[in-house]
Amino acid sequence: MSKSKEKTVENITKISACLKSKNTDFIMLQEVDRKSTRSFKVNEVEFMKNALKDYASSFALNYKVAWVPIPISKPHGSVQAGLVTMSKYLVESSTRYSLPGTETFLRQLGDLDRCIQENRIPVEGGKELVLVNAHLSAYDKGGVIRKQQLQFLKEFVQKEFEKGNYVVVGGDWNHSMPGTDPSVFKTKQAFPDWLKTIPEDFAPKGYKWVVDKEVPSNRTVDIPYKKDVNFLSVIDGFLVSPNVEVISTKGINLEFENTDHNPVLTELELK
Repeated sequence: MSKSKEKTVENITKISACLKSKNTDFIMLQEVDRKSTRSFKVNEVEFMKNALKDYASSFALNYKVAWVPIPISKPHGSVQAGLVTMSKYLVESSTRYSLPGTETFLRQLGDLDRCIQENRIPVEGGKELVLVNAHLSAYDKGGVIRKQQLQFLKEFVQKEFEKGNYVVVGGDWNHSMPGTDPSVFKTKQAFPDWLKTIPEDFAPKGYKWVVDKEVPSNRTVDIPYKKDVNFLSVIDGFLVSPNVEVISTKGINLEFENTDHNPVLTELELK
């Protein structure tokens, strides 16, 4: 939660400037507020669109709650937020798909309605590049909902590749990414109970994980960020279909100056 409206504007300004400086073809963002108490009603979606005018953009709402009462000392209040995907190429369609699984009634009242956002970009030969912006569940007890969501996503990407399309899934997986180890990052906090690893058999045959295991992409938010104190992990990255070649991948360590996540940059080539 931001300290003030001025700090919110400062954060989103710096985030936009960072994204613009990378000059990427596509941008996938999660937890972008449209009208929320926690960000002082700053419309971050419109802010990003105005700051990045070279991009077409689409928004998928996944968090709309009249009042979130926690933390008790400073409640989140009303929330409207979601996923934003931005593209320098023609997007044929953008579709929101609800992910399976819901929390208990009272918990779900204040939780996200998890979803993925599918964006289809036409490419040569009648095929499509299918960009999937994802923000999966994190805190469900026993991980039952997470298993359902992963299974949904697995079947989704398999079907698209079978059609001959190129598939890129990116976002906040809320799982420790395959091939990464949080213990390599210095911390004074305990390993959180909620953090699980994506099952080894999740990725369909030939699919590749695209992550930077050397740069943390997420920090804990129960305390202000302090280097070598907060628990750090890599929960953000990409999964690409066999017909997508990975050229390079790099986590950008901004020391969590303006958000609790670090961006991940990847260069891909369609084969």
